[in-house]
Amino acid sequence: MRKIISLIICSLFFLSCEDKKEEPLPLDCAGVEGGTEVVDCTGECGGTAISDIDGNCYETMQIGEQIWITENLRVTHYNDGSELPTGYNDSDWINLSTGAYAVFPADDNNLSQDTCGDNCAEVYGNLYNWFAVNDDRGICPEGWHVPTDGEYTVLSNYLGGEYVAGGKMKEIGTEHWCGYYPNYPDNCINESATNESGFTALPAGSRHVSYGDYSGLGRECYFWTSDTEDIGVGGYGSYRRLEFDESRLVMGGSSFRFGFSVRCIKD
Repeated sequence: MRKIISLIICSLFFLSCEDKKEEPLPLDCAGVEGGTEVVDCTGECGGTAISDIDGNCYETMQIGEQIWITENLRVTHYNDGSELPTGYNDSDWINLSTGAYAVFPADDNNLSQDTCGDNCAEVYGNLYNWFAVNDDRGICPEGWHVPTDGEYTVLSNYLGGEYVAGGKMKEIGTEHWCGYYPNYPDNCINESATNESGFTALPAGSRHVSYGDYSGLGRECYFWTSDTEDIGVGGYGSYRRLEFDESRLVMGGSSFRFGFSVRCIKD
């Protein structure tokens, strides 16, 4: 009888071991082991997001060996708590030589599609001049930084090169991307967008240096890098650009006084 009982116990033990599924490894503060997300271990933003000094939360994604935030930055303070100036009129904006940001006006007549609601910053983030990007006080969350030109090149190469990377970075659909050709103003276009990278680029437009005006919302986006580019007329800030009608990730340089979007990459 004892032998029978022992056999039954052993059988039950082995069955329970076979039925028991291996639990996935917990997320750590540096990201999923070999995975795709970063965890905010303070719990301020929930499981997969990080926060800036203002308490704004940003989702994150690992793309190749890099980890990016997948939303445009909307912070309004440097990391030392200093306020980032804003609210400049057109003439003041074009003469700035220090850090500042702007918010695309929700009622601007140049919108190809009204998707802002009452506050474009909540959807598309802020538009920063390059002086803010290059300030030593920092605008990205602690442990993160504005990408270098080289880091964008790494991203582009991982996604197959500049001629296809843009399509793999753009949000799919026409909820936000709604460029159009002049002969077809009612037809939204978002060419070659797959967002297979998870980068989820949004068409935040820009604020210009010539007149301080805004343009391009719904049609294009510019992302500052932390580098400068010598294009023969002095040092300009380096950027990457995406357009509604193509799949390229375009490299270029513009005056430090332009207002462009910012993404951050993990240190």
